[in-house]
Amino acid sequence: MAYPPSVLEERPPTRGGWAESKDRLRTATTTEPGRLWLIGAVVAPLVVAFGVMTSWQVADRAASADDVVRHSQPLSADAASIYRSLADADTAAAGGFLAGAQEPAEVHARYEKDIATASRLLVKAAANTDVSSDSGRQIARLNEQLPRYTGLIERARANNRQGLPLGGAYLRYANEQMTDELLPAAEKLYQAETARLGRDRSDARTWPFLALAVGVPALAVLVWAQLRDYRRTNRVFNRGLLAATAAAVVVLLWLVVGHAVARAELDSAHEHGQKSLKVLNEARISSLKARANENLTLVARGAVLTADGKDKYETDYAAGMKVLGERLEAAGKLADDGAGRGPVTEAVAKVKEWRERHGKARDTDDSGDYNGALKLVIGDKKSTGQSFDGVDAALERALAHEQREFTRAAEDGRGALTGLPAGAPALALLGAAAAGVGISRRLAEYR
Repeated sequence: MAYPPSVLEERPPTRGGWAESKDRLRTATTTEPGRLWLIGAVVAPLVVAFGVMTSWQVADRAASADDVVRHSQPLSADAASIYRSLADADTAAAGGFLAGAQEPAEVHARYEKDIATASRLLVKAAANTDVSSDSGRQIARLNEQLPRYTGLIERARANNRQGLPLGGAYLRYANEQMTDELLPAAEKLYQAETARLGRDRSDARTWPFLALAVGVPALAVLVWAQLRDYRRTNRVFNRGLLAATAAAVVVLLWLVVGHAVARAELDSAHEHGQKSLKVLNEARISSLKARANENLTLVARGAVLTADGKDKYETDYAAGMKVLGERLEAAGKLADDGAGRGPVTEAVAKVKEWRERHGKARDTDDSGDYNGALKLVIGDKKSTGQSFDGVDAALERALAHEQREFTRAAEDGRGALTGLPAGAPALALLGAAAAGVGISRRLAEYR
């Protein structure tokens, strides 16, 4: 049906919903109530977003700091203890073999304790490690090889009790198993867990840039809104906006100061704890290896040679003592208080004594007096064994001190973030509500 032209001309043009919304927004911005409404619509969500972003990012960093204290560092320490226990077990086994057919009860007990400790810590590590990870593979390797090692030691003991020379061969083979299989796997486990500790510490230290990127503009908008209100009304304060600004300032300062303190404490834990722990663990392991090789020098009696014809175990002893000296020197430089330096200084003195006594033992053995050399190595008085025990005891005290230093600083770092993930959004919601109330009161003046 056709309509007259006059009817068609009177029909208004159709407009979309988006165009009408734009017109209403444009109209609103030309009036003071509309502008206030827009300011409120921007300020409140921005403050809430700041609180939510702060909570999310800080919770992530707090979780990483908690992992440092409760998971990665203890696992790293356990991995080091596994290494030490295995190396000490090998040392005790060689020492017990040297003592003759009747192995001293205390030496046997030390060996059994070391094996039990390593086994227990492997079970603990397996329960906290992904089986498909590098750590999981090394744990599986250790669990597979450890029974083989202990079986070889038992065969060596059985033959030694019967006075059969085959016992020495079994002991050397067990030492090769330890040196070539178990200790490398334990070292890789320690490295993997230490790397995990480094990642957790790095994650905990990372600045919450997204939260800061939202928080600073939110605070700036709040300040601008109050200045604008002051210029237009000549009122010094809008209580609602002032409360919102105070909430934003508190959250921002809490975020910056708390995270700065957490970073500083975690850095302190690394610099004054973890670095020293690493060096001291290396020193203790080197001393254990050196002691085992010293004992095996007398067990093998020149039966195992290097490519250039030198006694293999004596050569390995010298290499271990060199590393021990270097690690103790580094530990002395890292020690930052008397409680840390004291045990290291004592260990250095005992190492010097050990070297001197070892030289006398070698001279005695080279002159053909095997029993005299044996007494100088495993005897009750002025033996290298006593010197080694002194080194080991001093290093154990140094490790305990540095562990306490690490734990204290790491816990302080974690504590600096406590409360912020929950407090930030709560303050932000209060601030947003206060801003809404403040702007609503201004809007009410126009009604």
